[in-house]
Amino acid sequence: LASGLAKGGAKPVYSTHSTFIQRTYDQLSQDLCANNNPATLLITMSGADGMNDTTHLCIFDIAMMSNIPNLVYLCPTCVEEAIAMMDYAIDQTEHPMAIRIPNGVAHRSVKFDTDYSKLNMYKVDKRGSKVALIGLGSYYALAEETAADLAKQGIDATIINPRFATGIDEATLTGLCADHQVVVTLENGVIDGGFGEKIARFYGNSDMRVLVKGLKKEFYDKVPYGELMERNRLTPKQIVEDILNRP
Repeated sequence: LASGLAKGGAKPVYSTHSTFIQRTYDQLSQDLCANNNPATLLITMSGADGMNDTTHLCIFDIAMMSNIPNLVYLCPTCVEEAIAMMDYAIDQTEHPMAIRIPNGVAHRSVKFDTDYSKLNMYKVDKRGSKVALIGLGSYYALAEETAADLAKQGIDATIINPRFATGIDEATLTGLCADHQVVVTLENGVIDGGFGEKIARFYGNSDMRVLVKGLKKEFYDKVPYGELMERNRLTPKQIVEDILNRP
């Protein structure tokens, strides 16, 4: 319905939970994206903090949606960025666009872009050296927390807001090679087929070490969020340990 409305010139906005978008892969791929109709999808309750039981997991949307041609999947870090992305997505007519709405009500006093037509351009919010932390969407805050812990170890880490889950910024990633040894990707979803693996693949023929952080592919069942973080080594302390312990 949303795809047909968009083809007819309307500005449809369809919102649904991450777990339910999993049930409509063919509609996403064939009805929406194959026709490149510019509908806007709002994906809610996504990630480990949005999950419930085994049949209502919300951790597969990035791996599923980011690999469909034509679809642009934006991952805002806060309320203000989500609003900026929604304003752009509704007005543009080039692509079907999905926005991964953060579960928490986080705010950032930053001037956000209002034009996302240059696809897959990351934002380097803090330039450091040695270690780069790429925090996708709601895990941007985790990148900031990890950077604060790394600072206690004498490491001034770079912090990057990738914004796009559906592609890589080759220029930004290549630029890190000059003065970084480790790139850490943080995503609130499964690692397999996800955002971090795209980064790791890009650096495959280089000397850059990549630490991909997310959730193991598993059917979790009513696991408390804190326990999930510990189990998948996603706390700032564990991430710092894994960075420092890598050969």
